[in-house]
Amino acid sequence: MIYFSTNKTSIPVSLKKATLEGLAPDGGLYVPSEIPHFSPEEIALLEGASFNNIAFAIAKKFIGTDIPPDQLSDMIDNCYNFDTPIVQLNSNTFVEELFCGPTLAFKDYGARFLARLTGIFAAEEDKLITVLVATSGDTGSAVAYGFQGIANTRVVLLYPSGKVSHLQEQQLTTAGGNVHALEVKGDFDDCQRMVKEAFVDPFLNKSLTLTSANSINISRLIPQSFYYGWASLQLKERYGYNNPLFSVPSGNYGNLTAGVLAKRMGFPVGRFIAASNANDSVTRYIDEGRYDPHPTITTLSTAMDVGNPSNFARLRYFYHNDHASMGRDITGIAISDEETKATIRSAYDRFGYVMEPHTAVAFRALERYRNSGNDAEKSGIVLSTAHPAKFLDAIESALDIEIGIPSNLHELMEKKKSATLIGSGYKELASFLNGLDQ
Repeated sequence: MIYFSTNKTSIPVSLKKATLEGLAPDGGLYVPSEIPHFSPEEIALLEGASFNNIAFAIAKKFIGTDIPPDQLSDMIDNCYNFDTPIVQLNSNTFVEELFCGPTLAFKDYGARFLARLTGIFAAEEDKLITVLVATSGDTGSAVAYGFQGIANTRVVLLYPSGKVSHLQEQQLTTAGGNVHALEVKGDFDDCQRMVKEAFVDPFLNKSLTLTSANSINISRLIPQSFYYGWASLQLKERYGYNNPLFSVPSGNYGNLTAGVLAKRMGFPVGRFIAASNANDSVTRYIDEGRYDPHPTITTLSTAMDVGNPSNFARLRYFYHNDHASMGRDITGIAISDEETKATIRSAYDRFGYVMEPHTAVAFRALERYRNSGNDAEKSGIVLSTAHPAKFLDAIESALDIEIGIPSNLHELMEKKKSATLIGSGYKELASFLNGLDQ
C-alpha cells in the first residue's frame, strides 16, 4: 500500500518509508492511499476470534507483503501478551480497559507494535534510527519501554516539566539504555512544536535518521484500531449489541482517528464522542466549523492537555475539511475539572468502579450525550486509557480512599530519575541531538 502526506506535496511512499520518516518532508502526516475494507463476510469470520487474530487481520491489510505472514503473526503475539478486558457497568454501558500492558496505559498498543516494526525495517536498511517523541505523559513511557533494547534504535523523549504525574515522570526518566529523557521548560505544545521543527530541519536530517513514535507516525496509529475492532465484535458476540457508541478521551486525537479507521474498515462501530477537557479546539470546530486553537490549559486529565492536536490534520483529511461531514460521525463534548471530579465520585458510588480522570471525562461525555436525548438506549463503550494508580492524587482527593499500586510500579518509584533539562527553544533540542554521537 502507498501512503500520502496530508499536505499533498510530498512524494507518496511505502509503509517502511512512512514508518522510518514519521513525518512527511512537507510537514504533513502520512495517510493510506485508501483505507482497506473488510467485507461483511470477512467481519463475520472474525466474530469469536481472539484479540491477536483480529490484530493480525487488520495489520495484514495495511502491511501487505512488506513482512511475511509468519513473522507478522509472531510480532503480534509478542506485542500483545496481555488482556484487553471489557467491563459491564450497567445494561448498555461498558468500559474497555486499555491499561493492562507493561506501562499501564493504552499507548502500549501502538508503541509496542511500532517499536518492533521499526526494528525490523531499520535492520533491513542497516540504519540507526533516532526516535523523537513529544509526550504529555503516557506516550513517552510506552515508547520508552516499547523500544527499550530494540536493535538499531534510540529514543529521545520530550516532556513538559511539572505537567505530568510523578509516576509518569518516573516511567519516562528511568528506562535508561537507548532511551534519553528531555525535561522541557514549557507545555506539551512546545514539545510537539520542537519535534516538528526537528523533522523539517535539513541540517539535522543530514546527520540523523529521525522518526517519531507519537501517533503522528502512521505505524503507531494503525494498531490503535485493533481494540476498536475487538470491542465492537465482543459486544456483538457477548451481549448482542451492534454498532456501539465509542466515547474517547481526546487530546492529540490519535485515539479517535484510529477509531475512524476501524469504522471505515467495516467493523460494526457506531458514533464517536470526542470527549475533551478545557482544551476544546476540535469540539468547537465540529460545532462551529472554525478551527481556532487556544494556548494549552492545564487540567486534571493531563494527557489531554493539548491546545493544537496534531492528528486533527488526519481527521480533516478523512472528512475532506468538511466539519458537517465530521459531525455526522463525531460529537465533541468538553468536560470541566469539576465534572471530572464529580464523575469519579459518582461512578464509584453507583458501580464500585474506580475511574482515573481521562476515563471519567469519557464516561461523563457519554452520559451528557445520552441525556441530551441522543441514542439514550444505544450501547456505549468508554475507552479507559490509564490505570487508576497513575493518577493517585486526583483519585484519592475525589474518593478519599487509597488505591493499590501494582508491584512493578512500587519498584519503579525507587529508581533514580535521569533527565536533561532544556528550554522550549528549538536550538537547545538541536544541540542535544547533534551531540548524541559525540
